[in-house]
Amino acid sequence: MAGYIFSLDNLDSLRLYTMNGVYATKLSKPPHAWRTHHEGTFADYATMKEGDSIYFFIQRKIYGIGKLIDVEQDCKFFNYPYAGTPDRFSYSDIQPYLLWDEGDISVDQRCLCVFEPDPHFFTMGIDMDDVLSSNPAAFKMLRAFWKLSFIKFDDEENQAFRDILLKRNQSALFHPEGADIFDFQPAHHQIAERQLTGDYRMSSGISMVLSSCVDEGRLKHEMVLEAGILHQLAVRYPATCAVLGEWDYLSHQVIASPFKPIDYMDKMDLFGYSYIPDFKPTKARYLVGEIKRDGAGLEDIDQLLKYVDWVKDEYCFGDYSMIDAFLIAYEFDEHVIEHAKTVGIRRYTIGMRPAQSLEWSNLKLVKYWFDPSAERLEFTSVD
Repeated sequence: MAGYIFSLDNLDSLRLYTMNGVYATKLSKPPHAWRTHHEGTFADYATMKEGDSIYFFIQRKIYGIGKLIDVEQDCKFFNYPYAGTPDRFSYSDIQPYLLWDEGDISVDQRCLCVFEPDPHFFTMGIDMDDVLSSNPAAFKMLRAFWKLSFIKFDDEENQAFRDILLKRNQSALFHPEGADIFDFQPAHHQIAERQLTGDYRMSSGISMVLSSCVDEGRLKHEMVLEAGILHQLAVRYPATCAVLGEWDYLSHQVIASPFKPIDYMDKMDLFGYSYIPDFKPTKARYLVGEIKRDGAGLEDIDQLLKYVDWVKDEYCFGDYSMIDAFLIAYEFDEHVIEHAKTVGIRRYTIGMRPAQSLEWSNLKLVKYWFDPSAERLEFTSVD
């Protein structure tokens, strides 16, 4: 399963969230419109699903382990009605409708997720250096955890987190006095007892986010476009999957370059993979996506192919056939389409006895637009 690590300010917050099995991200107040960092948080929540692992980071140490669970058919919600709009609210106005109430700061806690111990939240945290050195090759996203409230990572990195936390806390697995045991049921029941209509569901909430950022069919920011695409893929909306495929793991802003200063790292707008049916965790295909809110240029084709080459080496070990690449934009000029056909080819060799010389040309151009009546994104492949 995937994993998430949340950054906290102090140990009191750590105890509060682990005691109740609820975590709510604090967002800065929107200045009458959503900003990129707000939209990135909505994109991260959109792909959360039951079974994903939860960790907390505080004062250089990593604590865990939790597991997202469904309450009333979902593991993530908006904290109060219309939290998906960039409107400002007062605490007194929303307090009667809150799913999670921390007082005045709950106005800025637009989203929350619910979880339980898996198997425990251990009292002993592990220093970040110890975590990184426990399995250096597995940690990719953790190395880029900087100026973010939380990050998502894939099942391989998640297993590396679990391995070091379980190994360092083996005694607590069999002697529970080494683990914090909390009664998180009351907080979960309180959420479940609320009438969780569309006002709290991410499906309608994401529509609010998109609707607030639309301009004549196109979206104003690429990050909100990422959020919309990830949501529709995560819920497996049929029309979206018909164009972009079905994926078991989805993420965004995933590292796609050798380690270097964070501000200079290349990041894929969309990344995902699917398993061979009934043979998880063996992976069958990888999703690589580049997004442009307006028209696509020649350089966008080249950038996407750079990501394709990275995924081929880093994840597919030379096998291009595992990669589905998409460039998603509002419009494409003819010269961009022709450029994709010209350069979007890779010739490669796999196998030893016998060796096979193959050709990859699985780069797809996709137009998007926002349908205001349906309040969702629509996609069309460009031939």
